[in-house]
Amino acid sequence: MTTPGYWKRATRELSERDAVIRRIVAQSHGLTLRSRGDAFNTLARSIVGQQISVKAAESVWRKLIAAVPAVRPEVIHAHDIEILRTCGLSRSKVAYLHDLARHFVEKRLDVKRWEQMTDDELIAELTQVRGIGRWTAEMFLIFYMTRPDVLPVDDIGLQRAMSLHYNRGRPLSKLKMNSIAKRWLPWRSVATWYMWRSLDPVPVEY
Repeated sequence: MTTPGYWKRATRELSERDAVIRRIVAQSHGLTLRSRGDAFNTLARSIVGQQISVKAAESVWRKLIAAVPAVRPEVIHAHDIEILRTCGLSRSKVAYLHDLARHFVEKRLDVKRWEQMTDDELIAELTQVRGIGRWTAEMFLIFYMTRPDVLPVDDIGLQRAMSLHYNRGRPLSKLKMNSIAKRWLPWRSVATWYMWRSLDPVPVEY
């Protein structure tokens, strides 16, 4: 797993602009975002983690990797649905994983073009897969593509952290979240990662 090359610069600039992030950085003991470097695994983990806690998602993921020979598109695509269900996956998530695997097997996702695509273009391509909405696509942009300026305003953790740090625990509208995050440009992915760290010191990884 590798740390993005921009990380130190982004952390320094964010710390200079935002006292909240400066404090979180000091408490993070040098931890950074790290890309797993496997597109299918990253998307599959994001699907597994939808609408459940990080701890529950990790438990299901461990059961999944124990149940299949390898978490690769051709393996998941051909695997028995009921065996996947015993890992703690809902029927809908099994269907989503199968559809994701099919897109990879049939090369309907144009992986070779992803580096040249804008964030919005890549989100539009990924959301053609069943079960991948904007949030899942944004997690992919942050954790696999390591795009530096993604702000996932629909993420519950980010909403919670920003309300705690910038609004005394009261809910923030998405409009207000975007307004606060203007000071983070062009490093909103990095700021988001530190917001998550303020809630849970152990980095979540997709």
